[in-house]
This record gives sequence, structure tokens and C-alpha cells, in this order.
Amino acid sequence: MKSSALRAIGLMSGTSMDGIDAALLISDGETIARFGPTAYQPYTDADRSLARQAMARARNLTDRNARPDVIGEAEDRITQRHVDFLRDFLESCASVDLIGFHGQTVFHDPDRALTVQIGNGERLADELGLPVIFDLRAADVKAGGQGAPLVPVYHRALVDHLRLQLPVAVVNIGGVANVTWIGGDGTLGAFDTGPGNALMNDWVKAHTGADYDSGGLLAQRGKVDDAALAALCDNPYFTRAWPKSLDRDAFDLAPVETLGLEDGLATLAAFTVETLVRGLAMFGAAPKTVLISGGGAHNPVLMERLRQAIGAPVQTMTEIGLDPDFIEAQAFAYCAIRSERGLPLTFPGTTGVAEPMTGGRRADPRLCPVA
Repeated sequence: MKSSALRAIGLMSGTSMDGIDAALLISDGETIARFGPTAYQPYTDADRSLARQAMARARNLTDRNARPDVIGEAEDRITQRHVDFLRDFLESCASVDLIGFHGQTVFHDPDRALTVQIGNGERLADELGLPVIFDLRAADVKAGGQGAPLVPVYHRALVDHLRLQLPVAVVNIGGVANVTWIGGDGTLGAFDTGPGNALMNDWVKAHTGADYDSGGLLAQRGKVDDAALAALCDNPYFTRAWPKSLDRDAFDLAPVETLGLEDGLATLAAFTVETLVRGLAMFGAAPKTVLISGGGAHNPVLMERLRQAIGAPVQTMTEIGLDPDFIEAQAFAYCAIRSERGLPLTFPGTTGVAEPMTGGRRADPRLCPVA
């Protein structure tokens, strides 16, 4: 008998560190029944600064559960931000069965079998009076997988819901860019292709103090430096077989340091596009459609260059009636439901794990929710 649908809130705080995305999804863990309300809460500059300090400190961790000094401070801050945000968001959701809590990734290196997401799932459950599914990557990494990306299983459900002709590639351009390949038979392949918005955002922040290149206007005025682009692309990661995954800070700005603001930004945009195109080519076939989600879908420079470089129709989620900013939050709601039902989250073709496996930990509220 088919399981009844659950109402889950998914929470995503991505590697771009812009803020918290929340989305309600109604699903049985296999098909999508309905999309619910969405909301966004930006982080403050102080929040982002603290998260960056935690990321720098986390590079020295050997125990993924340790929370020394600034990492513990950042976890407390990020958890509280989620609590405050959700108290308001829950009022728009009628009823909720559970929460899928991604937390903030501060370090990810599957070669060291280490992935660290901060955010206290037990406290979130206690404060809100709802069960929370969290720590969704750890089981896969412990079993020898990459622990990322986790969204491909949702991408497949979404493509099925949209009744798109296969094969389809779904590209998410967040801080890191990743691609999901849904083959003609529904088989999944996925990996992180390279940088998404992170390097561009860091460049803009360093030069102007702004958080990102609004509308891609700065990159549009710049000229790509071919030598710098070649240096950025000269990394063995891009020729490694997939599945594979990246930490947000796997690449740095050194090759563009001698360039001006606009030329550096144009070159970094070209880097994101070039590595996405190389990644898509690894599947060895042309997709019927390429769907773009994440913050990069709002960057016209990225979108124009992708359309020029990819030999297949390219559409943003907006163009097919969905909001590209909340696909990942919906995905973590979907993953929470699948975790609750004991269904697989990761697969050999998405993380390299030996066999399909579920993941996540469940925290049940121990206290009454705070009024």
C-alpha cells in the first residue's frame, strides 16, 4: 500500500552564506503531491563573518562532532537564526509533520572521510516542538561515499512531476555548482562540477563590500583573461571521474589577483561556465533539456554563456514555473521524508557509495515549544 503524504519543511543554508531558505513540500517520499509556501531570511554581515571564521577554523578539525571556540559560537548563532525564522514561517504552513534541517557546511573533504555541518538539530526540535531530520550527509561519508550532492533524488522526482522527456540535466549554481543527470531509464548520476557563485561573491566582497554582482552588471562589463582562466582550469579535479564533490573553498582567487574588478569577475564567471560545460560532457550524451536552479539562475552573464556553450535547450526553473531559489530547500524536505520512510537518499551514481542508502538522524522534541 502506498504511504500517505507527509508535510515537511526543508531548510537550506548554502555555501553562498546568503541566508536561510525554507520551503514546505507535501510528498510520500517518492512523488511530489504539492508545493507549499516558501520564505527567505538573510544572514546579517555579522552572521556571515562568524560563519567564515568557523569555516577557517574547521579546516583543522579531526572530529566532526567537535565544536571548539568559534565553531561552537557559530553553531549557536545559526541554530538561533533558524529557530527565530521558523517560528514566523510555521504560521503560514497550516500543519507540519517534520523538518529537514541541512545546517551550514563549514568543512567538506570526503578524502578525509570528514564532512561537518553546524546547526543543533536537537535544540531546533525542542524549541519548535517538531521532529527534525538532520545530519543528512554523515552516513554516506561513513560508508565511503562523497556525502554530496544530496539533491539528485529530488531532482528526479521533480523532473518526473514535470513530465519532461529524458535524459535531463539539472544544474544547481549555488556557492558550488553541481549537476544531476537523469538518464533515459531514470538512472541517476551526479557530482560537483566546480565553483558556482562562491568565488565571484568573494571577489565582489573583497573589492566593493557588496555581497554579490547584482544582475551580473560588473561581469558584463569585464573581459575574460584567457591566461587566468587556463590557470583556474588547470586542476586535476576537473578530469577526475565522477562521483566527486567539493568544499566551498577548494579553489582560490590567486589566478585573477592581478586583474581589475570587472575583468576578474568576467574571468571567474567564465570559470564557472567552463567547468559546468566540462562536467556535462562527462555524461557522454546530449540532454533533451538542461534546467538551472540556484542563485546563478539570476545571473544573466552566466545564463547567456551557458546557452551559448551547451548544445541543448537551457531553461531556468523560473521559465518552467518554479522558483530556482527554493529547489534545494524543497529537496531537503523531500530527503527528510525519505529518511523518515527509510528510503535511499544517495546512490552509487550520485555519491559513489557502494549501494543505495538512507541517512539522517531524527531528533524528537524533549520540551514544549516556546510560545
